[in-house]
Amino acid sequence: MASTTPLVQFDTDFHPEHGRAYALAPGVTRITAPNASPYTFTGTNSFLLGRERLALVDPGPKDDAHESALKAAIAGRPIAAILLTHTHRDHSASAARWREETGAPLWFGGPHRLSRPLRRFETNPIKKSCDWDLVPDRILRDGETVEAGDMPLSIHATPGHCANHLAFGLVGTGILLSGDHVMGWNSTLVSVPDGSMADYLASLDRLAALPYARYFPAHGGPIEDGRAHAAALKAHRQMRNGQVVEAVRKGATRLGAVVDAIYPTQPVRVRMAARMTIAAHLEYLEERGELVIHRSLFGTRLSLPR
Repeated sequence: MASTTPLVQFDTDFHPEHGRAYALAPGVTRITAPNASPYTFTGTNSFLLGRERLALVDPGPKDDAHESALKAAIAGRPIAAILLTHTHRDHSASAARWREETGAPLWFGGPHRLSRPLRRFETNPIKKSCDWDLVPDRILRDGETVEAGDMPLSIHATPGHCANHLAFGLVGTGILLSGDHVMGWNSTLVSVPDGSMADYLASLDRLAALPYARYFPAHGGPIEDGRAHAAALKAHRQMRNGQVVEAVRKGATRLGAVVDAIYPTQPVRVRMAARMTIAAHLEYLEERGELVIHRSLFGTRLSLPR
């Protein structure tokens, strides 16, 4: 019988003109910051929501050109609120400056926090990429609806990429701002202990069940069937779980050996991200009893349960 598992397809054919404002839907404008990298793709997408009164979502990095582009698109209209999908600095670094300049309140899902406590001798590999000191004027709660500019938004907690990640549904439009949780250009980085693979997979299920079909992610272009893409991303991660278990079955006893088995030819920058996400898969499989992780001062060793 043929498999019915959806295959994830990534779309890297996205070439925004940095500094240009794109009208994606009535009351939705995207401006992409010029901070392209292997982790941010073409740059962070900032969004303006509303017509007469605006909400600014994910103002992005501290960058004078991006700030000027946002101001040009705002065109003197009042900013009612600044919202963040989460507090990784490529989304949030300029938020405090925008709050000071506009007087608009800053809303997001609470101060940055780890998905689980650090273990003894453990470090957070993306610690410097997190906005630890940023404090919201209002903590957005899962399930509430807020007025963002002159548009109602539904708030959906989507932990996984990080603990305070949120997605924003534009009520009555079928549009979801999916942040970094669902992107079309690549799978999402999940780096423990900042993120959690169990949370990430559960949040994919939550998004796929919501009445929003068209996703506008924080990196890359629109996803026209976001729910199907979310389901395919989950299947992709389940496939990766199987590859991890198979690598250990064939003799891989260290994280590096698992990465070598699954990503034998990828360049260094890809393998660095893969190493972080495979570590999240290892923890997920350990939690499910499908893998045993032996931790010591000399590192970790992997084995299958007896």
